[in-house]
Amino acid sequence: MRRLTRPGPLSRPSPERLRAPGGPGNLPAELNRFIGRDDELATLARQLESARLVTLTGLGGIGKSRLARQGSAILQDRFCDGVWLVELASLREPHLLDHAVAEALAPADRGGRPVRAALCDHLAGRELLLVLDGYEHLVDACAELTAELLRRAPGLRVLAAGRRPLGLPGEQNMALAPLNTADATALFADRAAAVLGAFTVEEANEAAVTELCERLDGIPLALELAAGRLRALSVDQVLQRLDDRFRLLTGTGRGALPRHQTLRTAIGWSHELCTPGERLLWARLSVFAGQFDLEAVEYVCSGPELPAGELLDVIAELVAQSVLVREETAAGVRYRMLDTVRAYGADWLAATHDGDRLRRRHRDWYLGLATWCELDWFSSRQAEIAARIEAELPNLRVALEQSLECPADTHLGQYLAGTLWFYWVGCGRLSEGRHWLDRALELESDHDDARLKALWVTGYVAVLQGDTIGALGALQECRDEAERTGNATAAAYALHRTGCLALVCDDMPRAEELLRGALRRYREIGELNGTVLLAQVELAMAVAFRGEPADAVRLCEDVVEVCADHGERWTRAYAQFVLGYAAWSRGDGERARALLEESLAVHHTFHDLLGVVLALELLAMVTLGEGDAEAAAVLQGAAGRIWPSVGLPLFGSRHFRRPHVLCEEQARQRLGAERYERARRRGERLGLDAAVARGLRTDGPAPTRPRTVRIAPPGTSEPAASPSASGGETAG
Repeated sequence: MRRLTRPGPLSRPSPERLRAPGGPGNLPAELNRFIGRDDELATLARQLESARLVTLTGLGGIGKSRLARQGSAILQDRFCDGVWLVELASLREPHLLDHAVAEALAPADRGGRPVRAALCDHLAGRELLLVLDGYEHLVDACAELTAELLRRAPGLRVLAAGRRPLGLPGEQNMALAPLNTADATALFADRAAAVLGAFTVEEANEAAVTELCERLDGIPLALELAAGRLRALSVDQVLQRLDDRFRLLTGTGRGALPRHQTLRTAIGWSHELCTPGERLLWARLSVFAGQFDLEAVEYVCSGPELPAGELLDVIAELVAQSVLVREETAAGVRYRMLDTVRAYGADWLAATHDGDRLRRRHRDWYLGLATWCELDWFSSRQAEIAARIEAELPNLRVALEQSLECPADTHLGQYLAGTLWFYWVGCGRLSEGRHWLDRALELESDHDDARLKALWVTGYVAVLQGDTIGALGALQECRDEAERTGNATAAAYALHRTGCLALVCDDMPRAEELLRGALRRYREIGELNGTVLLAQVELAMAVAFRGEPADAVRLCEDVVEVCADHGERWTRAYAQFVLGYAAWSRGDGERARALLEESLAVHHTFHDLLGVVLALELLAMVTLGEGDAEAAAVLQGAAGRIWPSVGLPLFGSRHFRRPHVLCEEQARQRLGAERYERARRRGERLGLDAAVARGLRTDGPAPTRPRTVRIAPPGTSEPAASPSASGGETAG
């Protein structure tokens, strides 16, 4: 194991470093300057040198998260496998902690394997710093996970930032104090200058600024909120209004620490300066998790006291007061609340006795959003939908959790878990999708259609994970119940997925029979979407495995044509994979490469790990045919690293494995066993982007998801919150 090198003298990163941290990892670029904390940064570096677990603790708003990111950025080059940040503030449920950590470390999914075991294996041979931020509401689960990861991964170090220590052996705790007066003044001046470009601390206002910083106890959150008020007030006016708010909110809790009271004073002072409408919206916004957009706010939070048409102006004021943060994201302009600010709003929402109604509105919006996105998945807007659902995942988790916790709403949870099939399958989230689907199906429901949809989607996910028993059970139950209740749509989907299961289990005659039967049923009920076309692609694969590539080509060319008419790319990429397989089978390596590279690029855009790894496996064989056995071995190693994130490698199918086996045998013969293994191990060390770039034979970065705009129901801000009665994939 490599050792962490001894830190030398710490220096501030250059502005370039702050904009784009170097080395492996996922630290975000900061949007404003880090002020002060020189002593704390030096102490943090020393503690991370001597201990494998360091916790930064302190009250909300004290600057724990920012210090953790800044210290990690400075030390980033000292960890050969980088620094990886896991933000936990928006994660509500402890049972999703493993998924959140796996998602940050990438690849996020581990197929049918327990996520905890996959995490331990992933970290076992690496030397990296894992930063867990905002864990205090998950402290028991976080402590358990951290202890196991540290035991299983000797090269791992953990920096955790929260409101209390984890309480683990060997933990070094660093309690973060408020900023000293000099640093507090510098922070206030910097943020005030961002609000008022001409603001400086000079002789005329120096005394007032110093007094303000001292009376706010140097708490960064309070200072930033105070700076935001300079849009409307002078420093002296802020001080005048601060007196009343301190008296109002200080000392209300006998057991509270003074600094806790000070923070509440800062937040309460900002709250008191809001108009009644702004306070009401602040409280209602606390039902959101993570980011949210204007359309969601207009539906969830509007009412007689807050007309939807006036909400934009109220949001703009909350942004100006730093209650809300405005962010440019891949899904458009979105907003979020700091955790402390959200918690304050939640207290006020509880006092209004309106929380249950707001949470139902929140759930209904995200049910409707998922419904519209599923319908629009079979269109040219697939990339936008993928980005939107990824951005909304924290809120969708809240909607799922709320539905599954209420017995009367179980069917809504089943419907939502099934409706998100396109995200679970198409965007590399098989493991989390299976988690929610299994939870939903454990519960009783009187709504057959919702349960049937969850069943066939569970069967679909289980097939891709290589879980034959789980797939058989779910699909057989779905077929039996669909026939009993007369649900022709669910019966068709279950028949289709049973045919897919036969395909990966090498039963080609049965696969062909079932898939043709499913296509016939789809035609009878008028169903046409990406899943229906996948049945034709899977039929083509069965035909190709049976030794009839010409028939497979005809089937897939028809799919490509239909997809082109609809602007659909994801299903088309699978058709191109089968066309590439057929081209390879008949010895046309040049044609095979062109088709497989296009398939690989599209699947990587959607983060569809199954599509990526299938293309890489076959590209390895094509590369070998081009005479580069070493490059073929590297690609096989890269594919081998990705498979555990999907499920059983090549589904355990001898037909899917045939190109892999041929490639390995011939590459070993040409290179010799030792050289082949060295090349394969090089491939295993490649990250996903690097592996895709190698498959595409490019030196630059692999394609990523494009920046996109919002997805909203056409012509309305009202979501379709109920399952569709007919048509489209929602009907399943």
